[in-house]
Amino acid sequence: VPPAVTVVGLLREPAFHVAKSAAEALKLKFPSKFADPVIQPLVEFAWHEYLQEKKKELRGEVWAYASAVMCFVDGQLLGDEKELLKWSYREWDYRDFKPEALYHAIAEDFYSKYLKNSQASSAHVFVYLEIAIEEQPVGRLLFELFSDVCPKTCENFRALCAGGAKSLCDGRELTYKNSLFHRLVKNGWIQGGDIITGKGDRGESIYGPTFE
Repeated sequence: VPPAVTVVGLLREPAFHVAKSAAEALKLKFPSKFADPVIQPLVEFAWHEYLQEKKKELRGEVWAYASAVMCFVDGQLLGDEKELLKWSYREWDYRDFKPEALYHAIAEDFYSKYLKNSQASSAHVFVYLEIAIEEQPVGRLLFELFSDVCPKTCENFRALCAGGAKSLCDGRELTYKNSLFHRLVKNGWIQGGDIITGKGDRGESIYGPTFE
């Protein structure tokens, strides 16, 4: 039975695309030796859930797994994209000479197209916030807005993410940019959204101080 390579990972990370490229290249180079690769790109929340489930299932050293991609051969975990490349070279004499910068570009393009296609196939809009700790970027929070359920709330959130809306009270810009998370609960939640004082005791929407 031809071996089957499975790649599951965070779709906006270059590491996922390195592994995806290797799995597809092996099938292309040895079409009769490999089953079609199984490629599963995931957004942030779905990847987090998948990783937690795999950690519970596989246990052992997987508890400390920190990569953005998991690679399997016939259902057995190999590891991240580096482990897949090592295995590919050792077993099949396959090497990947493509530059790292190319995979960064591929990841950005894949991510953009994924969001556009997702929005085109549903009534939902995706927005994101870039998060920094002490001015150092640490990642992106992606939100899917269910405008068909809560249209006014979703439009307010979208507008504050995008920026450009003006206060009905004093005309200043309403935006989440440079706003703070004023409350952090370890292993619980984070709370933000106060775009006026950053303390959690005030706020303003695009509809005014409050809305229903």
